[in-house]
Amino acid sequence: MNLTDRIVVVTGAAGGIGAALSRRFAAEGAAAVVVADLNADAADAVAEGIGPVAHPIALDVTDEQQVRDLVADTEERYGRIDLFCANAGVTTGGGVEVDDAGWDRAWRVNVLAHVYSARAVLPGMLAGGGGYLLHTCSAAGVLTAVGDAAYTATKHASVGFAEWLAITYRDRGIRVSALCPQGVDTPMLADGIVEGHLGARVIAASGAVLTPDQVAEAAIAGLAEERFLILPHPEVADYARRRAEDPDGWQAGMRKLIRRLTT
Repeated sequence: MNLTDRIVVVTGAAGGIGAALSRRFAAEGAAAVVVADLNADAADAVAEGIGPVAHPIALDVTDEQQVRDLVADTEERYGRIDLFCANAGVTTGGGVEVDDAGWDRAWRVNVLAHVYSARAVLPGMLAGGGGYLLHTCSAAGVLTAVGDAAYTATKHASVGFAEWLAITYRDRGIRVSALCPQGVDTPMLADGIVEGHLGARVIAASGAVLTPDQVAEAAIAGLAEERFLILPHPEVADYARRRAEDPDGWQAGMRKLIRRLTT
């Protein structure tokens, strides 16, 4: 995937990884970068910082009609979409006690938003002979987000959906990658650490905390190689292998880490 002259859409683009991806795609020579986010003012600021190739738009990714309208507007404005990055995500910071509204929001943002964007963008990509879907899924999608049951479950679902798309559409010209970073220096992690969330403390103790720009760099490399799993933290691959080979041992190790952090 060469970004030169590509038309790119990024959701959740007003900050963190989404903003870093948007900036990097523009720097790689994208012809247009649609900066989509629920926070319209922040999306405007990111687009202004990028320059003329950026087009900001307010978007609620949990509203399928808004997603369809975004895709239709982009296709009308630029003629096509080459790369769609479903990047928006939310955490709950809790376990089974999180109420139904919290679980529903996590499901709608972390999973259904990916479904909505795929439904909307695939017809145009298939008609045009191909395209690329980049889904931000988190290392929680191949491991576990300690302290956040809904995040764990929905990120596993998002990886599963991305894999299904890759298997189903690759022979029809659609490339798919799942971006799965571990600790990233964003408000999502920083706020969790300040509030004392166990999951945030585990992430901080489990390896390097990367900047959003470092994650964007890894995404560019993964897209260039068209890798399905893009792992900005290479150690996640080792963790996933240990988890697959010895689930009981891996869980025991995680419980030991939790005990160490909570005593």
